[in-house]
Amino acid sequence: MKNYFGAPIKKLGFGFMRLPTLSSAPDAEIDIEHVKKMVDLYMERGFTYFDTAFVYHSGKSEVAIRQAVTERYPREKFQVTTKLPLWNPNVTQDEMKQTTQTSLDRAGLSYYDLYFLHGIGPGREEMLDNVKAWDYIQELKQQGKAKNIGFSYHGDADTLNKYLDAHAKDIDIIQLQINYLDWLSDDVQSKKCYDAAVAHGVGVIVMEPVKGGSLANFTPQVADIFKAANPNVSLASWALRFPMSLDGVITVLSGMSDIAQVDDNTKTADTLGKLSDEEYKVIDTALAELKKVPTIPCTACRYCVDDCPKNINTPGIIGVINEYKKYQNMQGSKRSYGQMTGPNPFMPPNSPLPGKASDCIECGSCENHCPQHIKIIETHKEAAKLFE
Repeated sequence: MKNYFGAPIKKLGFGFMRLPTLSSAPDAEIDIEHVKKMVDLYMERGFTYFDTAFVYHSGKSEVAIRQAVTERYPREKFQVTTKLPLWNPNVTQDEMKQTTQTSLDRAGLSYYDLYFLHGIGPGREEMLDNVKAWDYIQELKQQGKAKNIGFSYHGDADTLNKYLDAHAKDIDIIQLQINYLDWLSDDVQSKKCYDAAVAHGVGVIVMEPVKGGSLANFTPQVADIFKAANPNVSLASWALRFPMSLDGVITVLSGMSDIAQVDDNTKTADTLGKLSDEEYKVIDTALAELKKVPTIPCTACRYCVDDCPKNINTPGIIGVINEYKKYQNMQGSKRSYGQMTGPNPFMPPNSPLPGKASDCIECGSCENHCPQHIKIIETHKEAAKLFE
């Protein structure tokens, strides 16, 4: 595998997306003293790769990189990636330059080891060409402000192949969502996207290996399968090792939120190695059991959304309820619910806000439209009680 960072790096990357905060408020300040301790343990064990983005923690994540890493360690001892948000379809080159410089200044860096176009996916091809985004990141590399360039991707494999057919020769690395739950998923298509990257000869960095913490939390029936196979390791370790076992993966990101997660994840990366054939069978057994968990039978047809006077994203909310039923991850489910029902940094500018479940006025229009005859009004009440 090509050496992208001057020397091989270890297989666990530190994602600065879900850092500990001083309160539960959406714009809460980062607990930087706790983050420093997390960084120190991570670096002490020989791990060096940090991932951030312009929008993480409302811009405070890049500042935390400066405070916890850049100001405390020699530059040659670590690597940092950030990402250029491109939600505005009319963004100018000058605006992109300003965003890049802001990212550098926040993090106290003169260059990034890897610079991504953020959240690339279906339907954005024309916009990226119009704003000359591909030319822009190549210029950053030529200027020395980015040692490697690429994009993070959310979407289907066919679209990814089109991007790579056009741009693989001009980029170094892509970031993909890969975990054992999404590996054969018709929606996320982790395996097909991974295969596309390998076929085009670009490096792969993995995001969401634990699916936002969901694969570290299960109903007892599912968790017991993993515990019976190996009672001495965490549920998260199984999830991390799945992408770590793939050829061509540079590193696997974990958005760690406390020092205990750093301790467990670094030990996983250092000591457990690749999954064995028997361990893959354990995962398959757990997935089969997971499918038995009763969920709301929504097909995401979105008929319920068409005439909703409160613009409630009912399929999305049902998806969050089902996520919680399967994984019992309240923190992750509340985060997903917040993204479904309020502003988040990944929304394009001036997008109308979807309604919350508690905004439901019980008009019944959604239930009249639902082919699955779901009791949507009661579902809204359940979501409001769980997540608001």
